[in-house]
Amino acid sequence: MNDKVKKLAELKVVRAELKRANKKVVFTNGCFDIIHVGHVRLLREAKKQGDVLVVAINSDSSVRALKGQERPYVPQDERAEVMASIESVDYVIIFNELDPLRVITELKPDVLVKGGDWTVATIVGRDAVEHAGGKVISLPFVDGLSTTTIIQRIIKSSSTAK
Repeated sequence: MNDKVKKLAELKVVRAELKRANKKVVFTNGCFDIIHVGHVRLLREAKKQGDVLVVAINSDSSVRALKGQERPYVPQDERAEVMASIESVDYVIIFNELDPLRVITELKPDVLVKGGDWTVATIVGRDAVEHAGGKVISLPFVDGLSTTTIIQRIIKSSSTAK
């Protein structure tokens, strides 16, 4: 596995080092089942908010709980490896819970970023980040750029090809 992919204990050590170096840590999360241009744009914009971007991805079991038994299409280790290969991403962590609150609370990022399908008020971890003096950002949503949309297009094209 890529050396950008860390366990929480390892990432906490890295976070402490970054804090001592006065580096601003940005955090975002998601299932990232099928990486698409909307994800890449989100990650690029998130990285602009600080010095180091940490991306938390849902484990296979949490994706199934959130999206249904047919998901994820791509296993967690492969999703983590693909995510770690993206230039704007500095670290990747896989979490098992339905949401990243525990990871956010323990890492205390300086900036928490989500896509515009989340309002600032509904972003998980907002209270923890703001309480620690950080900021929470909801980036603009680009309509039509979603894994669900891609899956629907694939299903539609395969059914019309029969």
